[in-house]
Amino acid sequence: MHMADALLSPAVGGTMWAVSAGAIAYCSTKVRSQLDDRKVPLMGVLGAFIFAAQMINFTIPGTGSSGHLGGGLLLAILLGPQAAFLTIASVLVVQAIFFADGGLLALGCNIFNLGFFPAFIAYPFIYKKIAGAQLGRLRLAGAAIIAAVAGLQLGAFGVVAETVLSGISSLPFSTFLLLMQPIHLAIGVVEGLVTAAVLSFVYKARPEMLLENPLSPQRGLRPVGVVLLGFFVATLLTAGILSWYASAHPDGLEWAIAKVTGREEIAEPETGIFPALAALQQKTAFFPDYSLPGSADSSVREPAENGAASSASIVDLGTSVAGILGSLITLALASLAAFLLRKRPKPALRL
Repeated sequence: MHMADALLSPAVGGTMWAVSAGAIAYCSTKVRSQLDDRKVPLMGVLGAFIFAAQMINFTIPGTGSSGHLGGGLLLAILLGPQAAFLTIASVLVVQAIFFADGGLLALGCNIFNLGFFPAFIAYPFIYKKIAGAQLGRLRLAGAAIIAAVAGLQLGAFGVVAETVLSGISSLPFSTFLLLMQPIHLAIGVVEGLVTAAVLSFVYKARPEMLLENPLSPQRGLRPVGVVLLGFFVATLLTAGILSWYASAHPDGLEWAIAKVTGREEIAEPETGIFPALAALQQKTAFFPDYSLPGSADSSVREPAENGAASSASIVDLGTSVAGILGSLITLALASLAAFLLRKRPKPALRL
């Protein structure tokens, strides 16, 4: 659901940049009063895990489309909404700058759609209400699935609204909406199942992490090393190996655009700010399309009948290296943000 610049007008894109920047400033202020040194690695490792997980597009049967994990809800459950928003913003910044995944003008929209709705709507008003104070595995799974679906539906509606308000792509509101919502309903169910599975691991390893905001200074100080190690290993396996098996079908947004226009992508305007942003992104994208420089053409894989990459070219070391490096960059960026915002002890008064 990463929007491209071609869908947006500079006015809408700039407005959403300002909205997302304001949300980042607000979240930074809130996190500064909550985060301590012991929680710094958690933001970094979870950010890296979400980056790697978003590389895995899964096929939506019978549609010719695919989807990927958004991750905002999972981050909100494990980090709290403010830290989750900062972490998903770190993921999307790395994707846009170094991987050309999502446009630079559209970055504000992507941060808002993938971060705000799951962290500040789906998590507090849906997940927490259903999960309740007395956690159980079934209740945890049900809450994760319902909240994930709701968050993705809101994000998909945001994409439609921002596109139509921009008025440069001529995508009809009703048709676009009727295609976007059902396909992201299916994607949301899968995301909910994946989120529930990850929460089940956390529940078994460190159940106290799910009982309240893990960034709260009032929490106990039990170590989360097992969880950190589990997520880090999962990140390396996902980026290094599972990324080979990503679906080659277009994602839900590309699929909806193709159904309306007959093309998966809309050409960007050749005037105004668009050529400059495209040229800038081309210079900064060291790993275009999640591959090493110069290997993008050779890494394109034709979809098999089930939408997965054909077995003849399944091993893609370039994707592995790019994915692992991207995960480590995200880990560093999210960890740096957490380190700079960590709660510092008050200096002792000198008499």
